[in-house]
This record gives sequence, C-alpha cells and structure tokens, in this order.
Amino acid sequence: MKIRHFIFTVAVLFASAQVYAQEKQVQNQWFGKKVAYLGDSITDERHVGTTKNYWEFLYELLGIEPLVYGINGHHWNEVLGQAEKLKAERGDDVDAIFIFAGTNDYNEGAPLGEWYTVKYDSVEVSGPVKVVRRRRYFQMEEATFRGRINKVMSYLKTNYPTKQVILLTPIHRAYAKFGQKNIQPEESFPNKIGLYIDDYVEVIKEAANVWAVPVIDLNSISGLFPTYDSHTRYFANGEKDRLHPNAEGHYRMAKALMYQLLAFPSDFEYK
Repeated sequence: MKIRHFIFTVAVLFASAQVYAQEKQVQNQWFGKKVAYLGDSITDERHVGTTKNYWEFLYELLGIEPLVYGINGHHWNEVLGQAEKLKAERGDDVDAIFIFAGTNDYNEGAPLGEWYTVKYDSVEVSGPVKVVRRRRYFQMEEATFRGRINKVMSYLKTNYPTKQVILLTPIHRAYAKFGQKNIQPEESFPNKIGLYIDDYVEVIKEAANVWAVPVIDLNSISGLFPTYDSHTRYFANGEKDRLHPNAEGHYRMAKALMYQLLAFPSDFEYK
C-alpha cells in the first residue's frame, strides 16, 4: 500500500507540475504580440504599491510584449494624451491596446454625462426624398466621464482602425490614505456627487457596445475584494492602501485576464 501511495503521490505531483508549466507558458494567439497598456497607477511601470505589475505577469503567462503608457493619478481625459504619445512613438507598430482606467474619475467625482447629444438633420430615405430626423452625435465633453471615454475611443477608432482595443473595468477599492490631503474612503461610501464606483464600472461596460470593443470585467472576475480584511493579502497595505494591489494581487488579475484574452483575437490582420 505504501508503494502504491508513493506512486500515486508522484503521479499527482508530476501532473501538477505539467499543469503549472503549461499555465506559465501557454502557446496562444497573443504570444509575441505588442500590447500598449493605457491607464493609471495600477498600470504605471513605476510599480505603485507592488513589486510587479499585471502586464509583467501577462508577459510570463502569454508572452505579450508590454508597451506601458499608464501614469499614476491619470483619469480618462488624460488617457487621450497617453494614446497620442503611443501614436507619436510607435506609429502603427502595436497589435492591441488595453485601457484600464476609471477609478480616479470616480474619486474625483466626475459627472457621468451622456454618450450623445441630439440635433435635427436632413437625411435621404427611400423615394428618394429628404426628411428631417433627430440625429445622434457623440458628446465630447471633457468634464464628463462618458465624454472623456468618447474622446479617447474616437481617437483610437480613427488612428487604429485595424487594432484590437480592449477595455478593463476598475477593480473594487477600499480605504487609502496617501497624506492629509489625499484620503480616499472605501467604496461603500459614494463620491462627492453621490455616485458609487459601480456607476463608473457600468459606464465602461456600456462603452463596449457604444464603441464596438470588448470589455473584460475585472471588477467581477478578478475576485479582489479589499473591503474585507481577508483580502488585504492582495493589497499594498491593509491599514493605509487597499487601493493598489500588491504583486499577489497583480498576479490574480493577470491570471483572470489570461483566460479571458484567450477568447479574443490578438489582431485583425487580413492575410
């Protein structure tokens, strides 16, 4: 029985090692692709609150070559500048663009706004005849959350029509204190205009349909839940920073992203 148990144990360990090895280097459609990462502190290459970012883990897991443009503290209106910098530095030499932003817009208290403004315009219909109908135009108000997203997506759709663009929703957030003038309550409290982080998450989900791009709902699938003490292991500091994931938190995000990305095209090159 002991020999049989030993053989079984060795077999299990060998199988586990194989699964781990496969997970660490999955041969996939993303291998070797250049992905630009736009966003805020969780993407910033300066490793805010962590020793390793999710895009570094994605390099190890999927072989994605990271081009990092995210900047600590940036909102969606500043993501536009990141996209412009990407274009200036890389031109079309990029395969996909990921945008992971919105938590700072919530903390700022940015109004949600509307996707469109509506005006009356003349249009040709069957007959042919000209009629006047209401027409939607994208609302580009930089002061509103939807307006900011519209400006960024309009730029990307114009300048990167053949590239994959994927939106990531903000993760859950809890108490953070970075100084007397930068104290951020946990997400059970609304921001200064009475909105919750959930409201901003939902807008990004809407943007996927408005702009015909995929969205990966990290708010849900990452499983990160910093309002509970049991999840402080995933964040920079249980007392002062339950906003920024640590390396273990970034790995959890990367693993969740990995399995989602395997379902999406990495490019749209017509061959």
